[in-house]
Amino acid sequence: MAQGEKVVNLAKQAPREARHEAVATADGQLDVLLFRLGASLAGGESELFGINVLKIREIVAMPELTSVAGAGKYSMGATHLRGQVMAVYDLAKLADCEPLAQPSLMLITEYSGGTQAFAVQSVEDIVTLVWDSVSPVQAGLVDHGLVTGIARIKTPDGGTQLVQLLDLEAVLERISPEPAGGEVSLGRLEATPRVRPGTMVLVADDSYVARLLLGQTLKALELPFQIVNSGKQAWEKLEALASAASAHGQVVRDKVALMLTDLEMPEMDGLTLTKKIKHDPRFAGLPVVVHSSLSGTTSQEHVRAAGADGYVTKFSAQALARELEQVLARQ
Repeated sequence: MAQGEKVVNLAKQAPREARHEAVATADGQLDVLLFRLGASLAGGESELFGINVLKIREIVAMPELTSVAGAGKYSMGATHLRGQVMAVYDLAKLADCEPLAQPSLMLITEYSGGTQAFAVQSVEDIVTLVWDSVSPVQAGLVDHGLVTGIARIKTPDGGTQLVQLLDLEAVLERISPEPAGGEVSLGRLEATPRVRPGTMVLVADDSYVARLLLGQTLKALELPFQIVNSGKQAWEKLEALASAASAHGQVVRDKVALMLTDLEMPEMDGLTLTKKIKHDPRFAGLPVVVHSSLSGTTSQEHVRAAGADGYVTKFSAQALARELEQVLARQ
């Protein structure tokens, strides 16, 4: 497939740090790799999926695979690539799609310090999306939250097509659910962040897996918290709290000790949310910590430039606890 091959070559030629720079410089935007997995088991049409380019290390032709005894139902086997043995997963099966042909390409992704490989039918393009044009998935529309948002893109014939943005955290949780299903023990967390009585931590994350893990961690730390599903919801919550606080002669910091936000979210991303908080006098002094699966130094630099007080890569309960402790101690 010529179009797919072009994207493969582009991905090989562009250094990952350069792609970090290209994507991170546009506030509220992200570059998305579009790919197909086959026909939907429900609708029968060829489905178009997307994933943030920053999570893609490289795209390679589908190699020969070695079967692994006792591997899970989504495993296709293992391969050796650039000195590393990695498991290869059937992304079509994970997304409940029926392949129309044998997978021709493999996406190598990086998440939370690990490397994963996913087989895909074809790669279509790389497009730039604006976060406020990405719609969150309605509750009950998809099972297990594998899709974190749905975007509309223009087709060559002038029409539109829906793109399902995959939640890599949820995909990995389905492959290996044990880490997300386990309880976080306070005894295993060395840091002990504390907030003033009457205040809480406000959390924004569009991934149901991340919300589960964050809730477990904050509960183990005995920190009061509220969780919302997007930056837009967090902003609306903060505005409502500001109005309520003002009516009682208070400020938002009398109610919220810290804003903990994901970076990639439909409608309003974490970078935009951070800038809005830091430029609004109603939220003066409110610390913001970004909690993201993007581990590149360029992403961290842009987050800091936006005014964030802390940055921690998903998902380590220890690292999160330490970052919260350090940021709260400075307030």
